[in-house]
Amino acid sequence: MTTAAQRPATLEDVARIAGVSRSTASRVIAGSGFASPAAREQVAAAVDQLGYVPNPAARALVRGGGLRLVVTVMGTSAAVLDDPYMHQVVGSAARVCTPAGVGVALHWLPLGDTRGLHQLGEDRTVCGVLLVNTTEDLLAAVPASLRGRVVSIGYGSATVPSFDVDNAAGAEAVLRHLYATGRRRIAMVTGPRWLPCAQRPVQTYRRLMHQAGLPERVLPGDFTAARGRAAAGVALRRWPDVDAIYAINDDSALGVIAGLRDVGVQVPGDVAVAGFDDIPLAGMTAPALTTASHPVGRIAAAAATALLDGRPATRVPLFPSTLVARSST
Repeated sequence: MTTAAQRPATLEDVARIAGVSRSTASRVIAGSGFASPAAREQVAAAVDQLGYVPNPAARALVRGGGLRLVVTVMGTSAAVLDDPYMHQVVGSAARVCTPAGVGVALHWLPLGDTRGLHQLGEDRTVCGVLLVNTTEDLLAAVPASLRGRVVSIGYGSATVPSFDVDNAAGAEAVLRHLYATGRRRIAMVTGPRWLPCAQRPVQTYRRLMHQAGLPERVLPGDFTAARGRAAAGVALRRWPDVDAIYAINDDSALGVIAGLRDVGVQVPGDVAVAGFDDIPLAGMTAPALTTASHPVGRIAAAAATALLDGRPATRVPLFPSTLVARSST
């Protein structure tokens, strides 16, 4: 519903109909500061009468809450829900949403099965959806009912804005560091092939190896320490002269170190190892892991804030990643 002039209702219209000041109406809608129960009821009634809904979160506030922001992660199995990365995303989103009276839920989408998106789009309690591990197929499957209230951490599109780390720059910083320390036979443990955002570091690796005239030595990975451990053994058998292994994330890199130790290879004396993410454990291992920063909390908070503010179409630059050099290299 619009005003008589057929323009969208404004906060001033809400205040006028409710018989309260603009600041009181703003506090009620924002869910912050003092307002009497009577004022809250009047503002809620005015919001409903005028159809003034700046964003789904505000509607939840004036009606007493009940909405959720749903963190939706795609993965090959439900084990992805246990990933510490997902715990950081959900925790950071909750810090943003809780003061606004909005809950946070975690939802798994099996790889290749996007039907759950349509269910979320039809759920009136969902004020926004934050996609993680986004693929092109997943983006294409976003229903019209979710347009304007969905964002992605990772890969985005013209209609689904993305918030992500500049993992290509982080990978380049780590690889250049390895080169500067004299490493020339550098292998890489990658992430899943189906995940687009995981391909940027691989492209960076290939480009830098080509520019330096060095051989490409790529091993498939899946972000897990177990796969990194197995990749270390494969690297040693396939390329006995390998002198460095760069893994796409820290969990994989820690697995690589374990795999090298299994066969008596010294890190960094024989083979240097580096990762990406700078997880807390990276600085506490022996040797401490060289890596690159990944501000997961800041990224997730920014994505959740954009959804709550009703401005998910805002173009956001990649969050920077910087080298964290430690003793594993």
